[in-house]
Amino acid sequence: MTVQHRADSNDYRQIFLQDVPLIDVRAPIEFNAGAFPQAVNLPLMDDRERQAVGTCYKQHGQQQAIALGHSLVNGKVRQARTEAWLAACAERPAGYIYCFRGGLRSQLVQQWLREAGVDYPRIVGGYKALRHYLLNILEYSAELPMVIVGGNTGCGKTLMVNELSNGIDLEGLARHRGSSFGRTLAGQSAQIDFENRLAVLLLKKQHGGCRQWVLEDESRLIGANSVPLPVFNRMQQAPVAVIDDPFEVRLARLQAEYIDDMHQAFTRAYGEQDGWQRYGEYLHHGLFAIRRRLGMERYQLLTQRLEWALQFQHASGSSNAHQEWLVPLLQYYYDPMYRFQLEKKAQRIVFRGNYAEVREFLMTYSQKNGE
Repeated sequence: MTVQHRADSNDYRQIFLQDVPLIDVRAPIEFNAGAFPQAVNLPLMDDRERQAVGTCYKQHGQQQAIALGHSLVNGKVRQARTEAWLAACAERPAGYIYCFRGGLRSQLVQQWLREAGVDYPRIVGGYKALRHYLLNILEYSAELPMVIVGGNTGCGKTLMVNELSNGIDLEGLARHRGSSFGRTLAGQSAQIDFENRLAVLLLKKQHGGCRQWVLEDESRLIGANSVPLPVFNRMQQAPVAVIDDPFEVRLARLQAEYIDDMHQAFTRAYGEQDGWQRYGEYLHHGLFAIRRRLGMERYQLLTQRLEWALQFQHASGSSNAHQEWLVPLLQYYYDPMYRFQLEKKAQRIVFRGNYAEVREFLMTYSQKNGE
């Protein structure tokens, strides 16, 4: 394999703007705690080896730790890992290697690759420098003007931000829709991964000319991920445009998103029988998560209606019976809760209208405010 010589890089901006492939040689435990969207993990040491070398370093110093590392990653182990790196380099001829600080581990991998005939560059400063760069992007981006899209559950806030060129879909980045029924089949990742995805998107949007953000009205927590504090604090000060869509329109959106789409997603992922069971468990778990807020009497009633709706759907193929529990869930739980939250933002509301009117307002608002 021939890889053209390229210098080590500290051009972090271009690394993220161009989605440059990255080979992360940190241990899996480090990678799983936080990495970058375009990175693949091919560690120099596994978790057990890393722990042993770390203990040796603390007790006996760097030289003995390095010696232990060489003894652990040797022979067939070293050969297998080198072959994996060589294959990754061939698949990613424009990529870079990184470890935590761009130090011993990535330099050693570079050395072994050179011995195998491949000159492959690394990221100067490693993971720490890349992460620091993205944290600065989050800080800077939070200083730009933003407007928040508000509205009751089912009014299409997420659809709205995805339709706008300066929209930032925090729920999509967090892989969670933000409610008790918000779990997606993709599953959430580490908090750092969520922050990194957000920062990279903000960087790309700014590179494309965005100078203002449109975000959905969110609480700090989106499932298990939390909105980075600089962004969240600015969201609490931003003007709000509220979508006031009719109840029937919102109900239809919820039925499509949480019932029909999720049933299809579970079926595609797990097959007809297992998918149906997981789909039912997903809906039951959503109600169970808010049972105390609903009150046990209402929770039990809605659970009975949900079970009946599932039986009807399974027998007939129609999901319409789910409205028997979705309607009271909106009327007695989600709508009152959101009205209460919106009252606290009353002074920041700059526009109200249906979906189309709010979309038009936001497009005009963006043009007037630097987009």
